Amino acid sequence: MKRTYLVVVDASKEAESALLFAARRASKTNGGVHILALVPKPEFVQWGAVQATMEAEARARAEALVMGAAGTLMSEAGVQPAITVKTGDPVAAVKSVLAEESGIAALVLGAAPKGAPGPLVTHFAGQDAGSLPCPVMVIPGGLDRETIERLS
Repeated sequence: MKRTYLVVVDASKEAESALLFAARRASKTNGGVHILALVPKPEFVQWGAVQATMEAEARARAEALVMGAAGTLMSEAGVQPAITVKTGDPVAAVKSVLAEESGIAALVLGAAPKGAPGPLVTHFAGQDAGSLPCPVMVIPGGLDRETIERLS
């Protein structure tokens, strides 16, 4: 079975570090990368058409982000990723993908270079760490490309 690394991406520097690490690791282990983009559920808006437009715009932004990340993976490591875009609670979305995809070898998350590591890292490296079906790899957002290459 192919070793697949699940990476949660957004527009942050730490997500870019996590994606680069996963791409390099997959390339070196003949594995794959599964990119997960999260679309937050917008708060309730009284007019349904406005809310639908907001949700569509948020999903379009997430899909554009994922397509850019997929292009980076192809050019950086020659890896064609699987892509998932989910709307709603981020923790539930990650758990859902982990439950649906049995080939996930690791959950790769980027930690903020300063301050708190971020809500997904805090949750999955803390509260749920012992009950996950795979290890969690936390990639420091402050690592440079050369260091990521060396460590992967």
